[in-house]
Amino acid sequence: MELYTRLLVGEEPDVVAGQAPRPGANILELGCGVGRVTHPLVERGFAVTAVDESPEMLAHVRGARTVLSSIEKLDLGERFDVVLLGSFLINTGDLAVRAGLLATCLRHVAADGVVLFQREGEGFYDVVPREGVMRDGVGRMRIASSEEIEPGLRANRVDYLFPDAEWSQFFRTRHLPDAAFEQVLAEAGLALDAYLTPDHVWVRALPVG
Repeated sequence: MELYTRLLVGEEPDVVAGQAPRPGANILELGCGVGRVTHPLVERGFAVTAVDESPEMLAHVRGARTVLSSIEKLDLGERFDVVLLGSFLINTGDLAVRAGLLATCLRHVAADGVVLFQREGEGFYDVVPREGVMRDGVGRMRIASSEEIEPGLRANRVDYLFPDAEWSQFFRTRHLPDAAFEQVLAEAGLALDAYLTPDHVWVRALPVG
């Protein structure tokens, strides 16, 4: 929890705000954490519904409607102008979870709405290990290791290093090159509309039909 409260927001609010169809659009943020992206969106006047399965995370969220739920099981019976699945969640190593994430996105996006994904870009694992200074100018993030344990499935370790504390995160991901990612979207009833950033990390998708 302390780690997530230290992480500063980057370009995410700018990307999301740039895709909203109107001022004050309603946004469904899936996996909001402590509100790192939520709060800047609320400050810009958007009506944000923030979803997370951790009550401790949601306790930090201010100004948004909060929903305690896993993403895969979420069914609000509502449709949103923008559905946001950030934090590289689409690259989960669990295929069943990925299918559930995509189904939730499709279930909640309005017919004329958009789904925004933040994903691993091409070449994400070309240079490992690698390290960089974090946005606070003090902490460092190190992708310490990434091992392919079966075709497409990787076991990763990321270290977060601060002068007064260190954390290590271990997780599995499935890297999705552009063609594979577009196929996964199509199978879920979504269609790629545009890559929003030159590195293809941010993607806009639309519901089919």
